[in-house]
Amino acid sequence: METKSIISKEIKVQNIQLVDGEFTPSQASDIISALINQKINYHKIEGLQLWERDHNNDPKPLSNRINELEKEKRHAEEFIAELKAKGKNLKINGILNLSIAD
Repeated sequence: METKSIISKEIKVQNIQLVDGEFTPSQASDIISALINQKINYHKIEGLQLWERDHNNDPKPLSNRINELEKEKRHAEEFIAELKAKGKNLKINGILNLSIAD
């Protein structure tokens, strides 16, 4: 049986439009919080799974990433609060860019 590489024939980059539009500060806050919280939860679960497999696993990389995400969430909340105080809406353009890792 012959195996052929189909990666070269496939699309090498794909974009997924997650969010695109204008939102009130409340809506924007909900969207941003949900996205960041989901990523934080992903890392927490990943950390638990790694710990279950190896109790000597270094939790710092995941812990650092969770802290970075929480910091970014606070920055977003502050930015949104400023715009809310000014009576402004927000435009959100959230695209995931997928590509083959070499």
